[in-house]
Amino acid sequence: MSESTIRPAKIHSVRPESLAAEVGFEPGDAIVAINGTQPRDLIDYQFLCADEYLELEVLDRQGRKHYLDLEKDYDEDLGLGFETALFDGLIQCNNHCPFCFIDQQPPGKRESLYFKDDDYRLSFLYGSYLTLTNLGQKEWNRIEQMRLSPLYVSVHATDPTLRSQLLKNPRAGQLLEQLQWFKERRLQIHAQVVVCPGINDGQQLEKTLLDLATFHLGDLPTVISVAVVPVGLTRFRPTEDQLMPVSPEKAIEVIQHVKALQQQFQQRFNSHFAWLSDEWFLIAQVELPSESDYEDYPQIGNGVGSIRQFCKAFMTLADRVLPEQVKPERHFTWVVGNAVERAFAPLVQKMNGVAGLRVTLAALNSDYWGQAITVTGLLTGQDLIDKLSDRDLGQAILLPALMLKHDDTRFLDDLTVEKVAQTLNVPIFPVQEVKDLLNYCVREDWSEEREKVFP
Repeated sequence: MSESTIRPAKIHSVRPESLAAEVGFEPGDAIVAINGTQPRDLIDYQFLCADEYLELEVLDRQGRKHYLDLEKDYDEDLGLGFETALFDGLIQCNNHCPFCFIDQQPPGKRESLYFKDDDYRLSFLYGSYLTLTNLGQKEWNRIEQMRLSPLYVSVHATDPTLRSQLLKNPRAGQLLEQLQWFKERRLQIHAQVVVCPGINDGQQLEKTLLDLATFHLGDLPTVISVAVVPVGLTRFRPTEDQLMPVSPEKAIEVIQHVKALQQQFQQRFNSHFAWLSDEWFLIAQVELPSESDYEDYPQIGNGVGSIRQFCKAFMTLADRVLPEQVKPERHFTWVVGNAVERAFAPLVQKMNGVAGLRVTLAALNSDYWGQAITVTGLLTGQDLIDKLSDRDLGQAILLPALMLKHDDTRFLDDLTVEKVAQTLNVPIFPVQEVKDLLNYCVREDWSEEREKVFP
């Protein structure tokens, strides 16, 4: 990427009492260069700002250029947040996977929904998955020189022909050579396998996991862990594909197959190494694995153990904060995907054991996406409107914030929380964590909060 394509790093936030706040940085300002170098992304920014002496070229909100000299402790953070982690543009995907969620969306939504991220920098910074098919030599060199590890890699299949067919990209067949490249440089990855029934399941899935396990040897394993995830399909997917949704019978088959391999891995590595995402157990309608099965939750971002972790956090905190009674009486509707209805039933029972508190679990599927079984994060504003309009929703809806775009109030279908609340004639409170959920249940001033958002 040439310097001419690098945009100034626009500042989104300034942490109070930070060095940047003391100097006078404000949201809307932008950093052009640090010690004479234009940062390409947040990785460059963090590396360049580690020095004790900084010469900053800055544009203020009016577009005026300034030069600042700063002296600070080594590795001291300036306290700046940026609008984006990439200052030279997103590296987009060059594959054409038929199961790609981006291609399974309806047309006409906001442009950002159609960006296909396959950027190694976002993988390093945030754990997003990439395929390694679009990296030029400069990118490979940078990964090596800056030790960008671990990365998160979508594998799907290790058979070169099958992986090329799945990704519709001949470069996809180079995966095993690329894993060897990571191994020789003592760099690490977490892997992901999206299972498509009849395509990369069965013996192909077994081959993939066994191949990846050969890179789990030694004092510094190249492949740290593998997540096995079911393909997610919507009614908007291209009609020419031959993909099939995962049935309960198929889910049970895959669970049994992977569990047998886990026993082998446990004997060889003293670790399961490969884990099934929670969705398999929800689709199969069987109990989730025990907490100890997830070890240190290496694939929590892939939904591996997230429900078990949430339930444990809920019960631990609920035992501490839930009183015997709340006043005034209150009734909330807690909206979730119907995939977790069974797992969350004990949580609702716990809350409803408090006198004066009534929590109704609204476990919904998504007709918008055409799914009979839906995880919470895929529910849309239209789903809420269609399925909750004729219900007694109580005094407010408690909405898991993972349904919304990051740092925004929009659902995946572009409807806003405000619009859905107005249509349903009830306030909606997005909740980020367990403590937020329980806080609304017990706080004495919750009705005042209601008045703020729904006077």
